[in-house]
Amino acid sequence: MSIRILALITGLVMNAFGNGLTVATNVGTSPWTASEVNIAQLIGTKVGLPMFCVGALVAVINQLLIRQWDRLRFFGEIGFIACFSYFVDIFVALFTWLDVPHLSFLFRAVLCFIGVATFCCAISIYQRANLIMHPNDDTTNILRFLYCHNRVVIAQLINFIPPIIIMVITFLISGRLYAINIGTLFALLANGPLIGFFDRHVWHGLTHNFRVKGVN
Repeated sequence: MSIRILALITGLVMNAFGNGLTVATNVGTSPWTASEVNIAQLIGTKVGLPMFCVGALVAVINQLLIRQWDRLRFFGEIGFIACFSYFVDIFVALFTWLDVPHLSFLFRAVLCFIGVATFCCAISIYQRANLIMHPNDDTTNILRFLYCHNRVVIAQLINFIPPIIIMVITFLISGRLYAINIGTLFALLANGPLIGFFDRHVWHGLTHNFRVKGVN
């Protein structure tokens, strides 16, 4: 349990770091984060607020997907997204202060890819710890094990459909798209494979222990 708690904390901070880095590079980010950046631009706020609101809604949807009420899972995900969204704002501010947004495009693209790989590694770590996790990543886990026969790539692609819909809606309202670039394509294509890679090669003491209603 102590190892799983350490993995949870490590994964949470790494995920916020990676997402904060991709947002600051402005070379694209994961579809979920990109959708939240577009909401933030639409309503004129930091990205952390829409991250929390969307994450809370997804936590509700996850309860429907597992087809039962899991109180610990729900409130754990709310707690995770509250901490995560706060740390993302901190890392975005840090990288902005370090002048990352004004680096050359090539350098920002490299940093963006590093950010994507970082949050994929983080997702792999805390999914295998399976105490609490980001609601969006729990959706991937639920789809992977309950609906997609352990096929992580398919589960991840299905999980990207809602943020794409969100971005279409924000584009229709504002006429602009933010955080969509080469990094988004990389995240879209590489997210599932990278998570699967890190499952096999990082922190071997952690193994998937998918649970429903407290069954590990």
